[in-house]
Amino acid sequence: MKKVLVVEDSPHVRQQVAMALAASSISIIEAVDGVDGLAKAADPEVGMIICDVNMPNMNGLEMLERLKADPALSLLPVMMLTSEGQAKLIERAKRAGAKGWMVKPFKADMLVAAVKRILSVTQESQRR
Repeated sequence: MKKVLVVEDSPHVRQQVAMALAASSISIIEAVDGVDGLAKAADPEVGMIICDVNMPNMNGLEMLERLKADPALSLLPVMMLTSEGQAKLIERAKRAGAKGWMVKPFKADMLVAAVKRILSVTQESQRR
C-alpha cells in the first residue's frame, strides 16, 4: 500500500495522525510545511496527502494549488486537515482539487475511514 504524506507544522498533530493511521497499518511520510510537503510529494511511495492549511513558509492551499498545477503530481489526492472551517477556504480547496476537508480536532476512526476511501478510489481509478 502507498504511504500517506502528512503535511503539518504541529509535531503533536503529526504524531496523532501517525498513530491513528499506524493502527490501521498505513505508513506515513512527514513534512513540516508546504515547501517541505511539495518536495516530498514527488516520492513515488506517496499515494495521498493529508495537509494542514495554516503553516509557515507555504500554507496548505498554496501547496495544493502548486501540486495540482504540476503535471507529474496533479493526480495525487489531497485531503485538508485543519482547524479552519470557513466556507470560502473550503470552496477554494475544492476548486483546487482537494478530495476532502476534515476539521481538527479529528476522530481517529473518521480520519482512517476517509484515508482508506480516498486511497481505494485512487487505486481503483489507476487500474482502469
